[in-house]
Amino acid sequence: MARKYFGTDGVRGTVGQFPITPDFVLKLGWAAGKVLAAHGGSKILIGKDTRISGYMFESALEAGISAAGVDVRLLGPLPTPGIAYLTRTLSAQAGIVISASHNAYTDNGIKFFGADGRKLNDEIELEIERLLDEDMSVVATDQIGKVRRIDDARGRYIEFCKSTVPGLNLSGMKIVVDTANGAAYHIAPDVFEELGAEVVAMANSPDGFNINRDCGSTHPEQLQQRVLDEKADLGVALDGDADRLIMVDHTGKLVDGDQLLFVVARDRKESGVELPGVVGTLMSNFGLELALQALDIEFVRAKVGDRYVMEQLDQRGWLIGGESSGHLVCLDCTSTGDGTVSALQVLAALSRRDQSLAEAVADVVLMPQTMINVRGPNRDGFMEKAEVKAAMAEVEQKLGGNGRILLRPSGTEPLVRVMIEGKDPDQVAALCRDLADVVEKAIA
Repeated sequence: MARKYFGTDGVRGTVGQFPITPDFVLKLGWAAGKVLAAHGGSKILIGKDTRISGYMFESALEAGISAAGVDVRLLGPLPTPGIAYLTRTLSAQAGIVISASHNAYTDNGIKFFGADGRKLNDEIELEIERLLDEDMSVVATDQIGKVRRIDDARGRYIEFCKSTVPGLNLSGMKIVVDTANGAAYHIAPDVFEELGAEVVAMANSPDGFNINRDCGSTHPEQLQQRVLDEKADLGVALDGDADRLIMVDHTGKLVDGDQLLFVVARDRKESGVELPGVVGTLMSNFGLELALQALDIEFVRAKVGDRYVMEQLDQRGWLIGGESSGHLVCLDCTSTGDGTVSALQVLAALSRRDQSLAEAVADVVLMPQTMINVRGPNRDGFMEKAEVKAAMAEVEQKLGGNGRILLRPSGTEPLVRVMIEGKDPDQVAALCRDLADVVEKAIA
């Protein structure tokens, strides 16, 4: 059944434009409460990031859920993975996250976790959507849900993060932590500091409007400079809801999700953990695939999006996966992508090898990559056109098995992403331009 409101990561959009409006979110809370109550649910958690509209939507959800006769526990600002963790440990039937992740403050979104701390299953989401078309009602007054705040949510989550790296001591290490003025502003710096590190916190003064603004994992330039200025050992950059991670080595060089995934996977293997394979995505760099191959670790690609990474991990019974954007999943530690926990896994790996971050990623050599977005209205079946097939075959022949082509229609815009990887950056750029020209004519 086609979805009307839910995308791959909940409901998201511009604040004040349907469906990210107070009246819709009120009804969404009510529908979620009704559906979960029918499944035996009696308690739903609500957490949020730091954007100004979070207060408005928290109130709307709270009213809708309690009108459906379900109790609410308010967590306040907390990383998305922290809400997933507390949903499990507080025996709630669902956790709701109010966040638009790495987007600007003008956007917001609502996404759900089930009782197991994983994304709510499709069947329940579809039940919620169906109920949204019905008139809203209120339970009898003596059955209205009760609401209270969980005052120690932050402390519980901090202790959980530390528990994923037993014995790790960061004494003598200086770390710059960029929290993107987001949900981890009062959490991530404390986690590293409590493990012994000297922490320099930045972008940790949210005002409701500055979340992700020129900071965090999508804008790490200031972090790179700060690591150099502070002569720090490394830098950690999270995004607005703290489920993504990018790091910076002591030379100021960026270390992306592909490289971090390699460090974590290699550490698991060297620690004797059974690791039959790792899941990446269609956008994962070919260099990661080659580096894992050298360690005799199988690598498979999912569609782009952490939801699809999780699907592949579940199907195969594997534990480790991620995206080059920094969304890493370590299912032996937690139930969802967690930027702070992922950073700790990398730091534990560095400690066990007694290496710097720069040394640890030396064995994964990322291939030069060029991507061109080609706009056009006629994307249906374009890859079956003779001229596109011929152009792709020619590129593959020129790459000689030492590269990769990806043509991917965007799910949100009328464009095709043309991406080529290979050993020679000049050749890659030229081949990508030539292929993009063919695609542009094919979809015009």
